[in-house]
Amino acid sequence: MVYRSPYPDLDLPQCNLLTYLFPEHKITDTPLWISAEDPSRSLSSRQMLAWIKRLGIGLDKLGVREGEVVLIFTPNHIFVPCAYLGIVGSKRIFSGGNPSYTVAEMTHQIADTDARVILVHPDLIDTALPAATAAAQRTGKSVPQLFLFSDEYVPPIRGIYDWQTFIGTPAEADRAQIKPLTPTEAVNTVATVNYSSGTTGLPKGVCVSHANLIANLEQNFYTRFVGRGYTWDDFPPERWLAFLPLYHAYGQLFTNMGVQRLQIPCYIMKVFNFERYLQHIQNYRITNLQVAPPILVMLQKRPETANYDISSVTDILTGAAPLPTELAREVSERFNVQINSGWGMTEVTCGAILVPGGTVDFTGSIGHIIPNTEISMRDDNGNEVPHGHRGELYVRGPQVCMRYWKNEEATRETLLEGGWLKTGDIAIMRNGKFWIVDRKKEMIKVNALQVAPAELEAVLLEHEAIIDSAVTGIQLHGQEWPRAYVTLAPEATGKVSEEDIHKWFIKRVAKHKRLAGGIMFVDEIPKLASGKIKRQIMREWAKRDIPEMERKVKARL
Repeated sequence: MVYRSPYPDLDLPQCNLLTYLFPEHKITDTPLWISAEDPSRSLSSRQMLAWIKRLGIGLDKLGVREGEVVLIFTPNHIFVPCAYLGIVGSKRIFSGGNPSYTVAEMTHQIADTDARVILVHPDLIDTALPAATAAAQRTGKSVPQLFLFSDEYVPPIRGIYDWQTFIGTPAEADRAQIKPLTPTEAVNTVATVNYSSGTTGLPKGVCVSHANLIANLEQNFYTRFVGRGYTWDDFPPERWLAFLPLYHAYGQLFTNMGVQRLQIPCYIMKVFNFERYLQHIQNYRITNLQVAPPILVMLQKRPETANYDISSVTDILTGAAPLPTELAREVSERFNVQINSGWGMTEVTCGAILVPGGTVDFTGSIGHIIPNTEISMRDDNGNEVPHGHRGELYVRGPQVCMRYWKNEEATRETLLEGGWLKTGDIAIMRNGKFWIVDRKKEMIKVNALQVAPAELEAVLLEHEAIIDSAVTGIQLHGQEWPRAYVTLAPEATGKVSEEDIHKWFIKRVAKHKRLAGGIMFVDEIPKLASGKIKRQIMREWAKRDIPEMERKVKARL
C-alpha cells in the first residue's frame, strides 16, 4: 500500500531558485539576516540580492563554468546565505565543508567535488591550504583557487585574497539579471552537493536540484502555515535564531532560503554557545527555534536556563535525531511552548514527514506526510508490509534528490525504479501518523550530524596496533555517540590502552566523530562469510554495554 499526504498536491514552481525567492514584491529594505554578535551588521533582501549578483559576476570573471563546484569552508555568518544563493543562482554547484573537519576530511571533499574555488574563513586557512594541495595531488588537477571569506573585508593572508577582490561591482550588479531556468532545467540542474552518509558506507555527495529545493520549501512551510489557514504573506510574525550549520540541509532550508521566502528576521550565531544562545533569545525576543533534541536536553537540564527570560519563544521545531517523548512533554510544559517534530534526510532535500504546525503531540510521532509526497513501508525483500507493522520507509516526491555525486553504485542501491528512495529508517504507521522505531542504515547521528561507521573504522585501522575494528552507535543519556570495538595485534595486547587510542584518534577526526561512546577490546569482530561486519550484533553489543558506559560517564562527572 502506498500512503499519501492528507494535504492537497501543491502547484510547485520549477525555475531558478533566485527567481522563486526574489520576486519584486519580496525585495525590501528590512534587515533579515542579522549578526547575533553585532546586530548593526545585517543584510536586507535588496542588499542580499546585490551581493548574490556580484558573486555570480565574479565567478564568471574567474572562469568558473556553470555546473562546476564552488566550496565554502567557514563557520556561520551573514554572508554564508549570500555565498549559497550566489553559487546556486548563477547555475554553479554549492558544497559546504564542516568547519571542524581535519585536513584529511577536507581533502576528501575537495577531491570528490573537484571544487574550482574555495571560500575559506581566515580561521580555517591552516586546514584549507594543505587540504587543497593534497586534493590536487590526489586528482592530478590544479589546486583550487582560495579566497578569504568572512563578514568583513580581510587583508591578504599567506597570499590568499579576500573574496571581495574578485566579485562584480555594485554597478554591474544593478545591470545583471537572474539567469533563467526552464522547468526541465530546474529539475535537471544540480544546485547543491551536500554530504551524507546515506544508508551505508563513506560520506557521499547528494545532488539536489533547484526544483528539489523549491519543492521542499513549499512543502514544509505549507504544513507549518498554509495548511492551518494562513497565507504565505499573512501569518503570525516570527523571529528566528540560527545556530544550525549553514553547510547542512536543515540550516540551508531555514536560514539560507526560508528567511527570504517568508521575510522573517533571523539572527545568525557564528558558533554555538549555550549561554550565548539563551542571551540572544532573551535580547532579541526570539519566537521560533529550529533545533536538534540535544538542545532540548540543555534547556531542560542545564542550570543556566533559569537565568534568562526565554518566554518569547512560542514554537520549537526539532528534527535530525529522535526526540524522547517525555523530554518533549517536560520542555513544552515548563516553557509553555509548542514542540513539533519532523523526519527527513539529506536525500529528501531536508524533510518528508512533519507534525503540522499548531498540533500538540506527545506520542513520539514524527507526524504526517507533507504535500506531494508518498510513503511505502516495505520489508527486507522490498515487499509492502501490512498497515500497523514495522517496515522500512520508502519515499517518493519532488524533494527526493537527483542522485549521488559521481557514485553510480550508491545511486542504484538507494534510488530505485519508479522514483522511490530507500531510506534505511524503520517505522510504524497508524492512523496517518508515523513513528521511527529503528534504523536499518549504519549511520550514527551525533548532535544531528551524520557519522559513517565505515569512515571511523578506516581511521582506526591506520593505527599500527589495531588489526580489526567495528564502530556502532550507543545511546547514553538520550544521545547517540560512536563506540568502537577493536581487535589488537597479539604483540600489542596489554600494552596499548583505550586512552592511548583516544589520544591518537582525536587528532585525525572532527570533534563530533570522536569515540565518545568508548572503546572496547575484543578478540574478534563478528563478520559474515562475505567479510561484512555483522552490524546487528554490534548494535546488540552496544545495548548490552549501556549500563557500564553510563556508570563510567557518571563517575567522570
